[in-house]
Amino acid sequence: MPWETELDTRRTTRVSELLCGAITLLTEAGVPTPEADAVALLAHAWGIDRAALGRRRLFDDPVPTDIASEFARLCERRRQRTPLQHLTGTAFFRHLELRVGPGVFVPRPETELIVGAALEELNAARRPGRPFVIDLCSGSGAIGLAVATEHGGVDVLGVEREAAALDWSRTNLARTRLGDSTVEFLHGDATTIARMRPDLIGLADVVVTNPPYVPDDAVPRDPEVADHDPGAALYGGGTGLEIPALIVSEAEALLRPGGLFLMEHGEEQGAGVRELLGSTASLRQAETYPDYTGRDRYTVARREADCDR
Repeated sequence: MPWETELDTRRTTRVSELLCGAITLLTEAGVPTPEADAVALLAHAWGIDRAALGRRRLFDDPVPTDIASEFARLCERRRQRTPLQHLTGTAFFRHLELRVGPGVFVPRPETELIVGAALEELNAARRPGRPFVIDLCSGSGAIGLAVATEHGGVDVLGVEREAAALDWSRTNLARTRLGDSTVEFLHGDATTIARMRPDLIGLADVVVTNPPYVPDDAVPRDPEVADHDPGAALYGGGTGLEIPALIVSEAEALLRPGGLFLMEHGEEQGAGVRELLGSTASLRQAETYPDYTGRDRYTVARREADCDR
């Protein structure tokens, strides 16, 4: 592109000029957060954090030619709507910096809310012993690792079917300080895990999941999602709730009586999820909660005794 060619041929370019050109480029490409993305990409290309870049931006420092060239290359890929997180290799989730890339779903800010709800449940519990949490469709490990690092002395099991995603979660586990908590990521299918591991039945204090819930024919609008997030992490069947329905059944089996189930879902699926939960033998008290924009985002239910069987 002309902007990249111009940058590559200059000996000295200053921070303000680089960022201005990048912001214009990304804005014209329809990138939702052009300035934030440009700043993140320049910091990444320079090998510094955003605070250090902020200081260099304040004094409008010159940018070395090789850094400017790398920045231009990254901006061109972002212009083509490659996810920012794939370019930097990092996704921020609550207090974690997770490694992500092709083959794994990039964790979203709204999913942080379901972690907060799980932590509230663990903090309110008065049961003796170490709490046990199962994260179904664990992906990058974001939910399980956040729970483990924010609640001391919890045991977390993440279940993930896709090999590429499992590799990312285990990479993140190796980079995370757990304190006295433990985390294991298991290669398994969240829709059959109770049959695969009957020893887990009735043990979980909390089962949490961010399953695939997009209807099969509802292609996401954002190219970052449609073209780069793995389909196995997105599409949940004809209505979007076929796979979540199977996971609800597994969660019911995995939970102890009194345990809590939490599931993320689409903004128009709250009523459908509550109906699924109401059709089970023991999941009751279903309530749906909104995300930061006020849209329905996740539903919780508590496992009672199997009195309806």
